[in-house]
Amino acid sequence: MNKELAEKSIAELATRIENKEISPVDVMQATFAQIEAKNPYLCAYVDTFDTEAKALAIHAEKEILQGNYRGKLHGIPIGVKDNLYMKGKNIRVGSKIHQDFIPSYDATVIQKLRDQGAIFTGLLNMHEYAYGFTTTNPYYGTCRNPWDLERIPGGSSGGSAAAVAADMTIAALGSETGGSLRAPASFNGIVSIKPTYGRVSKHGCFPFAWSLDHVGPMTKTVEDAAILLQAMAGHDPLDTTTASLPVPDYSSYLHKDVADMVIGINEEYLFANADEQVEKSVRHVIHELEKLGAKIVPVQFKTFENALFAFMMTMAAEATALHHENLVKRPEDYGIEVRTELMFGELISAVDYLQAQQIRRTIRDEFEEVFQEVDVIVGPTLPFTAGYIGTDTVMLNGEEVKLPEHVSRFIRPTTLTGIPAMSVPCGLVNGLPVGIQILAGPFMEKKIFQVASTIEALQLMRGLKPTFNSSLTE
Repeated sequence: MNKELAEKSIAELATRIENKEISPVDVMQATFAQIEAKNPYLCAYVDTFDTEAKALAIHAEKEILQGNYRGKLHGIPIGVKDNLYMKGKNIRVGSKIHQDFIPSYDATVIQKLRDQGAIFTGLLNMHEYAYGFTTTNPYYGTCRNPWDLERIPGGSSGGSAAAVAADMTIAALGSETGGSLRAPASFNGIVSIKPTYGRVSKHGCFPFAWSLDHVGPMTKTVEDAAILLQAMAGHDPLDTTTASLPVPDYSSYLHKDVADMVIGINEEYLFANADEQVEKSVRHVIHELEKLGAKIVPVQFKTFENALFAFMMTMAAEATALHHENLVKRPEDYGIEVRTELMFGELISAVDYLQAQQIRRTIRDEFEEVFQEVDVIVGPTLPFTAGYIGTDTVMLNGEEVKLPEHVSRFIRPTTLTGIPAMSVPCGLVNGLPVGIQILAGPFMEKKIFQVASTIEALQLMRGLKPTFNSSLTE
């Protein structure tokens, strides 16, 4: 089986499929060969749709040969995080309580991609109820990072990120409430964008915290993220939080010159106490952007010191409100980690929650002011590379620190305010991927794609893939 097909991007495969140089059947067979070889080690999938996906690939091949090509996603294998509803499929949400849950309808994003010919390969492992950053799942297994099997892939979309990085799918869908798209993307050396809140429908995504939840793509390249986001985005009458704004052609902003773009750098918060080598990698990128004509300017945020309080109060209160009944009636059916987090949410007062919303508003207002002066803001996605499985601490500049306290420090303000942000690989530190984060104003994803494609063109990953890939299949 030609495993090189499984290593390709959506864009590369789409051109060859449209020109009838390759068949969706070949791509699907190559993808499932990677799944069969690697999933026993990575535990990225909790369920696969082998027979169904291969039958749909045969159908896609027939459609294309008959001149009915639906677009760039036609015949492309896509993995699905286990919290997105698929009609007739067992969606577990990484939990024991929902272990037998079978939705009667598709999530809006699933239906959109299905209509465009995408073929779903299976359901991807996640942290229980999306409430965590490791994807060490007590019910469906510990997901592992393909760059180092002793390391976490991040969470909660860890299975999605690991599957994309290990070529067990061409792209995947994930969700983010507190960093669950960008953190795994950074740890696994892939691309992911958290769209503006309201850009992509959440209908049919099992909620974590209603006002913080986002659905987004996880891909091998920036171009693929543009293709997939284009397909997913838009107003949905079934989700009243979605915006009615038109969706730009994101791909048209790829490879545009960044000369004269103004890029903001926030030293006090978005670079604070980052690993020295991670920081060095990100500053190298900034220097390269400056050499290409971008203007680099410092930006300050007075409100960020309160972001952690606002984020924790909002997330914990909303999550516990959702789970309150089950938490009271069947607490033992939650894993100890998630049960503890949900019990904390029971202690949050209305005063705490409302104060958090006031802080949230002030942070959003300050972002609005800053984005009147700059096009984007860049910095490290995470303060460090992936930590070890089985511990809640990581080493940061020689000090052992708590993973939950630090992993989303640079991510929280954007999730809290709903503005778009992307993580792009920008090299390796001690053999582990590092991500650079790009932030923009509401619905300004096009600026993110412009900068991200320029960063990707620097080829900072030098074409390197997880060594786990080659060692398994040789």
